[in-house]
Amino acid sequence: MALLQSIVIYRFSGGVVLDPIADELLKTVRQELGYKEKSGQFTKFGEWYADRVQDSQFRNGAWCDMFLAWAANKAGISEYVGEFAWTPSHAAWFIKQGAWTQKPEPGALVFFDWSGGSSYKGVDHVGVVERVEGTKIHTIEANVDRVWLKRKTRETDKVVGYGVPRIVKERAERDEIRSTERPFVPLPRAEAPPSSPLDVLGTPPALLAVMVLVILVLSLRVTGRRRGSHRRLPWPWNAPFTRKPA
Repeated sequence: MALLQSIVIYRFSGGVVLDPIADELLKTVRQELGYKEKSGQFTKFGEWYADRVQDSQFRNGAWCDMFLAWAANKAGISEYVGEFAWTPSHAAWFIKQGAWTQKPEPGALVFFDWSGGSSYKGVDHVGVVERVEGTKIHTIEANVDRVWLKRKTRETDKVVGYGVPRIVKERAERDEIRSTERPFVPLPRAEAPPSSPLDVLGTPPALLAVMVLVILVLSLRVTGRRRGSHRRLPWPWNAPFTRKPA
């Protein structure tokens, strides 16, 4: 039943099946298409971010990444998309999550360096991939053409890389499963009692030596009686018997 439900909520975009995170993100950003910043570069997305981080400078800041933070929060997927205002930090976050790739897919965040660099440190701009057609990507981006939130068709020569929320979620789930595993811990070994010189008396060699000695003594007593010897061995059982006076 769970598998059936997961299949039902997947949608198609350009012939590609979307995972639920990509689907939610794209549905949310599409609802804002046509938004235009106000005078002084003010946007509702910058206002939201400024209130969230308690820093008023973001109210009139560059808003391409703050818009994606707002959309992810509204869709309830911030933990997989991230909430950033500075694009290099956002790209570095995806790299750290192991969700950075050079292959575009719908729902992935695309990071651009307009100078054509290949390092995340030079990222200038970010958008979200809506669909891929050949060597071109169709995106939805905020703060483009100076003031707009709109669709764009891009070549990939200025792309530094793609951050994939789907992979962030998959890795988080694997780590969660792994964290429930517990390594085998052997039971504590009982400590041996302190040794004593008398312990050797209970060993098989000691018992065998005692048996041989007893047999030897008995043999000597029997031999002595047969020869008429009156030699007494200094053992308790050969001590003279003294009758007590009545």
